[in-house]
Amino acid sequence: VTGLVLLVFAGFATTLNTSGVAQTEVFTKEQDSVVGLERLGLHFPSGEGTPVEIVVTEDRVAVASAAILAVDQVASVAPATLRDPMTGAPTETPKIIEGKVLLNAILKVPADSQEAKKLIPDLRQSVKEVDPTALVGGQTAVGFDIDQASRRDNQVIIPIVLILIAIILGLLLRSIFAAGILLFTVVLSFAATLGVCAFVFEHVFGFPSTDASFPLFAFVFLVALGIDYNIFLMTRVREETQKIGTRAGVIKGLTVTGGVITSAGIVLAATFGVLGVLPLVFLAQLGFAVAFGVLLDALVVRSLLVPAIVRIIGPKIWWPSKLQHEKVSAN
Repeated sequence: VTGLVLLVFAGFATTLNTSGVAQTEVFTKEQDSVVGLERLGLHFPSGEGTPVEIVVTEDRVAVASAAILAVDQVASVAPATLRDPMTGAPTETPKIIEGKVLLNAILKVPADSQEAKKLIPDLRQSVKEVDPTALVGGQTAVGFDIDQASRRDNQVIIPIVLILIAIILGLLLRSIFAAGILLFTVVLSFAATLGVCAFVFEHVFGFPSTDASFPLFAFVFLVALGIDYNIFLMTRVREETQKIGTRAGVIKGLTVTGGVITSAGIVLAATFGVLGVLPLVFLAQLGFAVAFGVLLDALVVRSLLVPAIVRIIGPKIWWPSKLQHEKVSAN
C-alpha cells in the first residue's frame, strides 16, 4: 500500500513546472522594486531596459535588422551608436569595432519571461541565415542558455550519480539485488517528493513555476540523505541476518536504527524548513522540498517500505552473496 501511494505521488512529478521564474516573481511577498517594474511595463515596451544584444558584421547590418524585425514579438532594433565626446549624448553614427556592430533588439514582452526566452532560438536562426558569424546575447539569451544547461545537467548528472550510488551500495552490501531495490526506493521517494511539490506549489502556495535547476538541487540533497538512511538501516540488517536470518534481522535492524534515523530526519527537516520563511521563492521551494522529502524518507520509506520489501523477498535480497542461502550462526 505504501508503495502504491508513493507511485501515485510520483506520477505528479511530471507536472512540475520548471520553466523558470521571472524577476517579478522571485519574491514570496510584494516588493516595491517589482511594483515599479510592472508600472514601467504599462507605459514602455517591456524589454526596453534589457534588449537582446546581437553582434553582426558591418556589411550585414541592414539585412540582419530586417531579419530580426521579422521575428514575432520584436518591437524595434537599432545599432549601438557612438557618443558625442563633448556632451556624452548618443549620435546617429553606429559604433563599429573590428568590423562588428552591436544591434539592440527590444522585445514586446518582459526580457526574463518565458515568452522572451522562446524567441531566442528563432532570433539565432534568423540572423545566422543572413550572417553565419552573428552572435545573440543579452539577459534573455543568458537566461535561455542557463535553462538549457540546467536541463542538460538533469539528464546527465542524475543518471551518473545513480549509477555511482548503485555501485557503492552493491560493494557495501555485497548484493546486486539489494542495491537495486534500495536505489529504486530512493528514486521513488525523490519522484514522490517532486509530485507533492508540483501540487503544493501550484495549488497551495501559488508559485507559478520553479527554476530549471530546482530538480537537480532537490535531487542532490534528498538522494544524499536518503542513501545515508539506507546505509544505516541495511548494514545493520546485514549484520543481524548473519546471526538470526533475514526476516528476523530486518526487524532487529529496524528496531536498533529506527530511532536514530527518525530523529535525524526530524532535525534535518526542521533545519531545511527554515528556508521556507525566507522571501525568495527558490529558497522557499527548496526548503519545502527537502523538509518534506527527508520526513517522507525517514518516516515512511526507511521505516515501512524498505523493511516490508526485505521481509517479502526474504534471503534472496542478498543475491548473489552467500547470505541468500540463509546460514544462521548458532549464536
